[in-house]
Amino acid sequence: MIGLYLEEIELGREVELGSHHFTKEAIIAFARQYDPQPFHLDEEAAKNGPFGVLSASGWHTGAAWMKCFVATNHAAEAKIRAEGREPGVLGPSPGFTNLRWIRPVTPGDTISYRATITDKRELKSRPGWGLVFSQNEGFNQRGELVFSFEGKVLTPARPR
Repeated sequence: MIGLYLEEIELGREVELGSHHFTKEAIIAFARQYDPQPFHLDEEAAKNGPFGVLSASGWHTGAAWMKCFVATNHAAEAKIRAEGREPGVLGPSPGFTNLRWIRPVTPGDTISYRATITDKRELKSRPGWGLVFSQNEGFNQRGELVFSFEGKVLTPARPR
């Protein structure tokens, strides 16, 4: 994560991933393509929906998290390379748990994302790799938690 090798990753470290602003147009465009439910597509229909207002698809909120996560990692890797070092480049994620969409994200909301490292361990089954666990969250401009999940990602150990 963020260009670090498994040994360099500190438990409890918080990584600010950036933010994403949700517009009405973007909410509708995403919903048309990926999650065409009435409360994501139409303001009038949304008034009778579960939130009473047009709201972003939860998958849109998650995709924005991924966009911020990838940009943060690429920037960290580029900085490490600029210092003349080789970064630890992430492997795949074996999945996530406890995905929660806690509050609706509505037009005009800006969600700020962060990841907090909660655990890590070497993998006996894959020498040279470890698994890093994180609590990932998104907060709206009022500081309200709107999105969270527990993630894990394969991370390389420093080459010996």
